[in-house]
Amino acid sequence: MRTDSRLTGATDDIIAPVGRLPELVEAFGLDTVMLAVVDPQGRLKGKEFDAEVLLARLAQGRIRPEMCGYVIGTDLSMTPQDSGTFSWESGFGDIALVPDLNRARVLPWEPGTAVVFAQPVDGDRPHPLAPATILTEQLDQLHGLGYEVRVGIETEFVVYEGTTADAAAAGWRRLEPVTWDNRDYALDRTTGVAGFSRSLRQALSRAGLPVEAVKLESAPGQIEVTFPYGRAREACEQHVLFKHAARALADRQGLAATFMAAPADGVGSGMHLHLSLWASGKPLLTHPDDPHGLSELGERAVAGLLEVLPATVPIWAPYVNSYKRLGGPFAPSRIAWGRDNRSCAVRVVGHGPGLHLEVRLPGADANPYLALAAAVAAVRHGVTGDLKAGEPVTGDADRDDDLREVPRHAGDAVKAFESSPLASALLGEHVVAHLACLARLDMDHHAARVTDVELARGFAQA
Repeated sequence: MRTDSRLTGATDDIIAPVGRLPELVEAFGLDTVMLAVVDPQGRLKGKEFDAEVLLARLAQGRIRPEMCGYVIGTDLSMTPQDSGTFSWESGFGDIALVPDLNRARVLPWEPGTAVVFAQPVDGDRPHPLAPATILTEQLDQLHGLGYEVRVGIETEFVVYEGTTADAAAAGWRRLEPVTWDNRDYALDRTTGVAGFSRSLRQALSRAGLPVEAVKLESAPGQIEVTFPYGRAREACEQHVLFKHAARALADRQGLAATFMAAPADGVGSGMHLHLSLWASGKPLLTHPDDPHGLSELGERAVAGLLEVLPATVPIWAPYVNSYKRLGGPFAPSRIAWGRDNRSCAVRVVGHGPGLHLEVRLPGADANPYLALAAAVAAVRHGVTGDLKAGEPVTGDADRDDDLREVPRHAGDAVKAFESSPLASALLGEHVVAHLACLARLDMDHHAARVTDVELARGFAQA
């Protein structure tokens, strides 16, 4: 079967690689189909199929794709749960998948391969605990009020010399970033980081996922990628494919990309959600008499974010490591909003039709579907309630002791999440219980581990 040069990056031609799977298999000579779901951690999970065999079996009704249900109910290391919906108690049964063959996408960083996203289902309904379902329910409720949310995501991540396998062999110690100092906004780049950045942009563009901008960040080896505004579901799909591409392309260039929120002391990588509200094709957040000011609806949306985000912390800070970013450089430590103020959890930025809200709390390790679901729920809570955002912060929010602090420890955040009537009312008790259970799996993993810091502090002194 032939391999089209456009799939391997051999040409700079832009292609339109989204369409019906049968046509893509024929047009591009594809031999592989990845049938994928998004897990709670925001990763692609699934199975790899021979393209022709899969199409033939689907056409004949001889295959009903399934996978073990714990894929949407486990932690980073795929730890089986002891209780809950996906556990030994339930027998770890399969869940059925409904693939959307009309929205297959060619993956230029995986030659000869297309990905097809599948919807996990429970009976004849979308599975209520699948991340995409959780987001869709929030978007549908907002749409029922007459509003549409548009989203742009920007994410920071760190690139290291040597592959991930090399890092594992070294015990994850003494990793060397591809840049060694603060290169924020720098255009004089090393050959390695310039080549990686270019290959990532080109691959995403050929996949129909063009980026808005790529820049170096302040931490050694740190890169930020910004995507254009778009529809919410597509923005999340784009983000998980971007992470898949970044890891694959880094590995092929002898590098390793990590999306940990705090991969090293003093380093924090965030995932900023840029949101705006629309109705009938018109933006709604801008004040009618002030192109830089918020409308009344916009102020209520901000108020909703300030009230709900502190109650849903384990959604946008899902791991023990996530909290080591908060309070660091450009990572908010207090719940506040301000106009073009990067010390605030919610930043109002832009003007006129482009005015929007930037939610700066999530880390790069957050699942975009879940983080956005929490933000949409918060906006809905704000626009339907009689909430007041208060005055915007004009100075350094981190130094204002009167402002509410962001939780600094996973245990505190999970307890608050589980006991929050607001979180349960907006997201559903089943979703809160499920996500809290996953957060506790991560906490349990860390609880019995002795760290280098503990040894350094206590070995000779305790």
